[in-house]
Order: sequence, then C-alpha cells, then structure tokens
Amino acid sequence: MADPSSYRPSPGQIPDSPGVYKFRDEHRRVIYVGKAKNLRQRVANYFQDLAGLHPRTRSMVTTAASVEWTVVSTEVEALQLEYTWIKEFDPRFNVKYRDDKSYPYLAVTLNEEFPRVQVMRGAKKKGVRYFGPYGHAWAIRETVDLMLRVFPVRTCSAGVFKNAARTGRPCLLGYIDKCSAPCVGRVTPEEHRELAEDFCDFMAGRTGTYIRRLEKDMTQAAEEMEYERAARLRDDAGALKRAMEKSAVVLADATDADLIAVAEDELEAALQIFHVRGGRVRGQRGWVTDKVEAVDTSGLVEHALQQLYGEERGDAVPKEVLVPALPEDTEAVSQWLAERRGSQVSLRIPQRGDKKDLMATVQRNAQQALGLHKTKRASDLTTRSRALEEIAEALGLDTAPLRIECYDISHLQGDDVVASMVVFEDGLARKSEYRRFQIKGFEGQDDVRSMHEVIGRRFKRYLQDKERTGEWEQAPSVTGPGPAATDPATTATDPAATGPVPAATGSVPAATGPVPAATGPVPAPALPAASPADEIDPREDDGRPKRFAYPPQLVVVDGGQPQVAAAKRALDELGIDDIAVCGLAKRLEEVWLPDDDDPVVLPRSSEGLYLLQRVRDEAHRFAITYQRAKRAKRIRSSPLDDVAGLGETRKQALIKHFGSVKKLRQATIEEICEVPGIGRRTAESVAVALASAAPAAPAVNTATGEIMEEDDGGTP
Repeated sequence: MADPSSYRPSPGQIPDSPGVYKFRDEHRRVIYVGKAKNLRQRVANYFQDLAGLHPRTRSMVTTAASVEWTVVSTEVEALQLEYTWIKEFDPRFNVKYRDDKSYPYLAVTLNEEFPRVQVMRGAKKKGVRYFGPYGHAWAIRETVDLMLRVFPVRTCSAGVFKNAARTGRPCLLGYIDKCSAPCVGRVTPEEHRELAEDFCDFMAGRTGTYIRRLEKDMTQAAEEMEYERAARLRDDAGALKRAMEKSAVVLADATDADLIAVAEDELEAALQIFHVRGGRVRGQRGWVTDKVEAVDTSGLVEHALQQLYGEERGDAVPKEVLVPALPEDTEAVSQWLAERRGSQVSLRIPQRGDKKDLMATVQRNAQQALGLHKTKRASDLTTRSRALEEIAEALGLDTAPLRIECYDISHLQGDDVVASMVVFEDGLARKSEYRRFQIKGFEGQDDVRSMHEVIGRRFKRYLQDKERTGEWEQAPSVTGPGPAATDPATTATDPAATGPVPAATGSVPAATGPVPAATGPVPAPALPAASPADEIDPREDDGRPKRFAYPPQLVVVDGGQPQVAAAKRALDELGIDDIAVCGLAKRLEEVWLPDDDDPVVLPRSSEGLYLLQRVRDEAHRFAITYQRAKRAKRIRSSPLDDVAGLGETRKQALIKHFGSVKKLRQATIEEICEVPGIGRRTAESVAVALASAAPAAPAVNTATGEIMEEDDGGTP
C-alpha cells in the first residue's frame, strides 16, 4: 500500500485550468481517470488526510503510485478526453456499466450498394443505421415481417444474394412480393436505396406521412375501380398500423427522447434506458455496475451519458434526454451532447405530466433489474460458498458460518420499539426461522440496551432448550439478563402465514434440513431463574426442533461498536463463548468486531461483504415491516378491543347502530341490547369497558385555541 504523500505534487505544479488527470499504479497502469474544471482544486482533494476520504477513494489513492494531468481549453474538451481515456485504459476504479446480455438491434446496412435489413448485435459499425435496442430478436423479426409488405427491402445474406444473382432466380421472399428482388434487377440500386431510406424514416417515427399516402392511393384506386390494387394498399396500411401498435404511444407530443433511471445501493447500481421516438418506445436496455468509486446519482448519470452517446452522432442523440439527477456540470454535458447531435439537446429532470409518469415506469424497471441481478448473484452456489469463506477469513473464524443470524432494532421516535431476527443458512434466507421481538424491558429509545435485551432473550431460550434435553447442566446461580425469549412479546412469524404466532404457545414448523451446531465445547454457565413467563410450554415437548434450538455460528447486528459490545456482553453474561459476533455499520459498510478499535474493511468486490449486506438489509426490512404494522394496529385500537368475546362482526354492528364510540359510551345497557346479536351480559361488558376507558382528549384548533367537538371515530 503506497503512501499518497510520496507522490503528491506540490501545489504550484498543478495548473488551475480545466483538464483531465490520471492516477497510475506502481506498474504504470492507469487505475483512475477524472476530469475537473480546476485541476489544482480537484487533485489536491485526493491528498487530504486518509481518514477523511471515502473508503473507495482511500483505496484508490493508496493503490496509486503517481498522478499526471493534461490541460485542455474547455470543460467540453475535458469531458470528451475523459471518455476517450476511460475507453482506452479501462481503469479499475472508474465506474463501467456492463450488460448481462447483448441486446439486438434492427439494422439497415446503408453502407452497402443494396442495403439490407437485419438483426445485429455487438459493436456498432460505421454506415449502418440502427434502431432499438430491443429486448428480444423475435420482436424485431415480427416488426420487419409486417413492414416488408410496404417496404420490400432486401433481408438476405450476401451468399444468398450472390447465388440469386448468378442463377437469375430470386428467393422465396421475392416471389411473394416481400422483397423487391434487386438481385435479379427488378429494381435499380437507386430505387432499392430509396425503399431502404423510407423504411428508416418510418422506423424513426415519421409514420403519419406513409399511412396517409397509402390511404390516399387506396381511395384513388377504388375510384378508378382498381379494386385489387386498392385491397392491397388497404392491407399495406393495416400492416403498418399493426407494426405501430406493437409500441404504444407514451408521449402525446411525438417527442424523440431517451429516459434514464438509476437504482442503487452502497455497492452496485442498475441503469435503465427507454428510447422513445415519435412518442413511442422504440427500444429498451439496461446496465449494472459496481460502484468502484465514490460517486452519487448525478455522477452515475454522467458516466451513463458518456457511455451511451460517446460513439453516437446525428439523430442517434435525441432532442431530449430525461434523467433522475443532473450531472455536476450540466452546461458542459449539454454542450457536448449538442455537438454530437449537431443541434440543441435538452438535458433535464421531468417535473410533471406524461414524461414524469414514464420516468416512474423506467425507475421501476431499474429497481427490478437491480433486484434480479442480486437474486441471480445470491442463488449461485459457488458464489455463496466463496462469500462464506471470505467472511470466515476476515473475521478469523475456524469454519465458514453456515448459519448466520442478524438482529436489527426499529422504532419511530422511541415509540413501538421492536426488533427482528433473520436467519441465513448456507447463504440463503430461511424465512421460517425469522423471529420478531417487542422491547418490554424499558421505555424509550435506546438501541444499545434494546440489542442487549433481544440477544439475551434469544440465547436464554436456547440454553433452556438445551438444559431440558440434557445437553446443558443447570448451575446454582440465578443471575442473568432481562426477560426470557418466551415473553408473550416475542413472536414467531412464517411469511406464508397470515399473522404472528405467539412463541410460547404456537406450533413450531419442523426443520427442513440439517443445521450445523455451534463448534467447540459448550461451557456450563449459570442460567437465569425462570419466571412464570419463561416456563416451557408442555405442548412444545413433541420431539420436533424448538424455536430457538439451533445456535448460529455468527451473530450480525445492524450497527457499530456500541451495538456489537452490547450483543457480546449479553452472550458473556450467559456464558456463551463459541458464537462469533460482528456488526455492519451502514454508512461505510465496515465490519466491527468486539474489543477492536478499528473496523474490518472488506474489499468492495468481496462476496462476503455482499452477503453481510444482504443479511443486514433483510433484518432491517423485517424489523421495519413489523414496526409499521404494530404502529398501525395501535392507531386503529379501540376500547371495544378489550371486551372479551366481542368479535369484529359485532364491533362493526355496534358502531353502525350508534354511529360512533362516543355515542355508544353514552348509551344505556338496554339500548345496547337492542343491537342484533348483543345479549345483556355482552352489553354489560361493553358498558364497563367503555366506562373504564379514558375518553380521548378533545381536539383544539391551533389557530384560534377553540376546543372542537370531536366524534371518536367510526372505526373500532
């Protein structure tokens, strides 16, 4: 690892002009290329204190061994030179978008004497007109088949064309009038080129002219009683309309635009582009990239624009480019695009109307693409194995952590504090093992204390299960952490179920496969004395694995040093020393270990870091989902909920009869008995429950201070 101060240029050496700079490693390979309005200010930023740099930037400057720069006249020249160097040197620390497949284009080879319409993939060739890209090649062939009725352009290969010219016999398409057969001289090269150019004009969005011309010719032929010709023209117009219907109108003003959307997380970003021509979506493509440099959404957009239009000229660059965030130097990028198009290009963020709605659609596609990419990556067995090995090596574990449990705390300003536990086995989520906790040991917001309570409750229950099966010897001590995991506040949830199952009383799903036990000998610590809430439900003693029977090899907590220390302290209090603990801090994606002052920074490309991130994100999702549901249930609560034996149907009947809880509270028992299905005993229970429940505080008009009459709602 190089010391950046060893190759730092003196401030006077660096000019304050626009330019492009390159960082090289000790082997003189270019590892990063950047541009700047002011080279002196930008390059100096890389040589500040390493602790203040983004981890990815810090990794780059410590890998580099030298820096050099080139001065240019304008910021547009800097943008073009940056793109050229990135393409030439392929620097490892620059964002590079990559396709997971080669997208097919509809291509017209205008560089040939007899232009050919075909499906093409790969690098674009000079003199070829491209349309797309398309999601599937069959979509191109269906469109071409419809359009050949009107524009019978050559589609055959060079070998077929030469053979037909040699024999004087056209191919099948020539006989059925879907090719003008230039190979046998039915049309001249000039006439065939005109057909190809008309085909290109139609594909470019200028559709109305041709359809109106066909309909006019059809009417004229009918008036002249040339009915066969009129029928053919009618079918030709219908074919063009069907070809147009394959791409619905999305922008009513027949705009030519490209819409770019970005979905990203801390490590990767997915990009989606919709190509709209003549108001219709003519093509779609997507890229995925690793965020190898410290870059935000505007930076990702700028890199995307360079890659999209770096090799394009003319109409290939649309009049409008709609983006989710503007590049840092919007004016220079707009000017660069205008130079490539040859006319003004509007680069902006859509604010309203059809364009904003279409941008939302593109954004959804980007989110789905990123999720699909992550799913494919996670489902690969070799990748999962490598991830577990990398985690074991980074954390100093004896074996790969085949079972990982992750915990997260969620609350809203200290209210409805809950926790989640998610389980990954062999690198895959095992949702039937997920657990949810309510924090009951204290009131208020304290993530560290909450983490200590949850870890203590989970592993206290684990030790109690082991003691009952004879794997653990009860010690005489009765000290230990907070409430047990069998507290009614703890629930077990299977995502396929319709609701939570109380951990102390519900049935437990059987294990679907073997789960490795914790490695190493297990000490015999003192277990806490069991309170009535901690007693094991005898209905669970059925020989099946209990809810907390399996220990993990690794406990991951969402947070940094304080949360890790709390989790480790909870395990120490229970005498558990064979389960590793770490924390993943979201800000810089750094891994914290107990008693270590410095975090473990896994490489950006590490599959181990990727797996830890997935585990942490899943725990966060599960916790916040539970917290929101709990909050919503509390908001919808009613005094009628406390009436024993009063179900939802009879609650609704009471509210419907009286109109509100307030009016129901004022009713007599006899009046309540008038409601169908409500007997006297139930009516008495309702009256008692409403009388004991404190009425809600009256609403106050904050502008006037007036106390407003309030109906306490029509929803129980």
